[in-house]
Amino acid sequence: MEISDIAPVHPAFRYRAVAPNGIVENEVCPVYAARVVSEVQPNDDEVMDYQWVDLTTMLSALAATPWAFSPWMVLEAENRDARQALTDFVARLRG
Repeated sequence: MEISDIAPVHPAFRYRAVAPNGIVENEVCPVYAARVVSEVQPNDDEVMDYQWVDLTTMLSALAATPWAFSPWMVLEAENRDARQALTDFVARLRG
């Protein structure tokens, strides 16, 4: 997948989380946003499904059904500054 317009969203993000299957993650994991400029071709061994949604829909879904997402994605979305950075990023792209 080719990307452009890479921007930091939550550069100091770190987390420790336990997934429903018992896997423990303890990571330093900077978060970036980017524009996808080519077709998405997920690895079938790593990705069950994906869907493009607008940011507002994604944030609403994370708040309403956090169990449906990875624990670290929920933690990222809880950060007010990261949400604002994503909102600003989307606004710049639509500009």
